[in-house]
Amino acid sequence: MPNAAAPSRKKPPRRAAARAADLDVDPQPPRAAGALADAEGDDVEARIYRAVFESVMSQRLPPGTKLPEAPLCELFGVSRAVVRKVLQKLAHDHIVQLRPNRGATVAVPTREETQQIFEARRALEAAIVRLVAERATPADLKALRTQLQAETKVMHRHDQPAWARLASTYHLRLAELSGNPILHRYLVEIVSRCSLIVALHQPPGNAACEHDEHEGIVERIARGDADGAVALMDRHLRDLERHLMLDKPAPRKDLAHLLGLG
Repeated sequence: MPNAAAPSRKKPPRRAAARAADLDVDPQPPRAAGALADAEGDDVEARIYRAVFESVMSQRLPPGTKLPEAPLCELFGVSRAVVRKVLQKLAHDHIVQLRPNRGATVAVPTREETQQIFEARRALEAAIVRLVAERATPADLKALRTQLQAETKVMHRHDQPAWARLASTYHLRLAELSGNPILHRYLVEIVSRCSLIVALHQPPGNAACEHDEHEGIVERIARGDADGAVALMDRHLRDLERHLMLDKPAPRKDLAHLLGLG
């Protein structure tokens, strides 16, 4: 058995590995002479992925927008193989849809899919909020209130993309505080899909989440009012779903402009 005190060269620290997994990068440094070229290839793929993902989340790429391979190759100076690999990852993450002989398009969740996703999210967050109300410590509540302060600052800057990211972080922070890593893992996937739906269908200028409701949930948790916190979270998510515009038309613009490159 290896000495527990000896430094390990095979695995990164657990926290560093978790952060790297969240960012979808390899936490370990290159170990071979040819690794630099591979890393550069990964950087290109990450750049293409990020350009498409952020353009979808900022509503520049509306649902149903075609993502033809040839223009993407030209815009990013890469081969079709690279573009196809990125599109496959985007499809795996439910950002785009790949259809035989039709290529890739930005995902268009149906009404039924949207209802199912929000139904699953309400069930997950009800369980999460109840656990947080039972287990939250004073330090946990302080962290949640710090999160709410950050939301307030972003709201006053009228930075909707940043607000959307913080709103998602709030919900995931609650999942962490539940002490149940399985619930947290499931919520990460659900929130990602909800964020896509909101980015695609939220009316311009509307907040994805109501900050006052976030505060109300935290205050009920602080009082140990699990039933009240669950009820407010349920109403919060139902309001979010109800305010979506699932049938808004897609503007016609060239791909470079939609990706924020033109």
